[in-house]
Amino acid sequence: MRGVVVTGHERAPLEQVDALAKYGVATVHEALGRVGFLGPRLRPVNRGSRIGGTAVTALCWPGDNLMIHVAVEQCGPGDILVVTTTSPSTDGMFGELFATSLQQRGVRGAIIDAGSRDSAELGEMGFPVWSAAISAQGTVKATPGSVNVPIVVGGQLIRPGDVILADDDGVMCVPREDVSRAIDAAQARSDKEEATRQAFRQGELGLDRYGMRATLDRLGVEYITADEYARRTGA
Repeated sequence: MRGVVVTGHERAPLEQVDALAKYGVATVHEALGRVGFLGPRLRPVNRGSRIGGTAVTALCWPGDNLMIHVAVEQCGPGDILVVTTTSPSTDGMFGELFATSLQQRGVRGAIIDAGSRDSAELGEMGFPVWSAAISAQGTVKATPGSVNVPIVVGGQLIRPGDVILADDDGVMCVPREDVSRAIDAAQARSDKEEATRQAFRQGELGLDRYGMRATLDRLGVEYITADEYARRTGA
């Protein structure tokens, strides 16, 4: 395997990234038509963080974090490091020392499609990490890979400079050329949800607001009394 390190890639504007990140993963994912979600495997090592940033990607060999060291040099303020492996791995490829170096460079977090470790230390230093596993198993630094090439995580294509959003609900990717549309769509969905929230606070039911009673009728769902249910079932 011949590795490459791509430099000088285009990044989405950080002001747009920050505007989009405030909506959260679930809202943006739904607003864009349920696309971009990297799947339920990636979970926050420590809950409570919501971040957005531009992707720096690293493609590593399983059990080998050499290319993460290479990727750190390519990271800058506003970036999020996204790491995957050439085949599935749960080894602890990322921990507190990497986070210290990235934090010093202004990196906002890391997404590890493999294992991470030093969970307590990551929480104490306030560096957000999402990973597919938590594992004390260490790694070697011996096999070439690539940095800032397109990668696939959870069936989703991630290119360097694309927008990564992450919170307690998971992680998603928004193509850098689609950020403006995503902001508009997320705001529209947020406004709609706020109107629904107010309606629910006033006592309206989802059955009525979403027109689901007609759906129940079409599906043949009946409302019957407890006595009638007892007669039909012998209960």
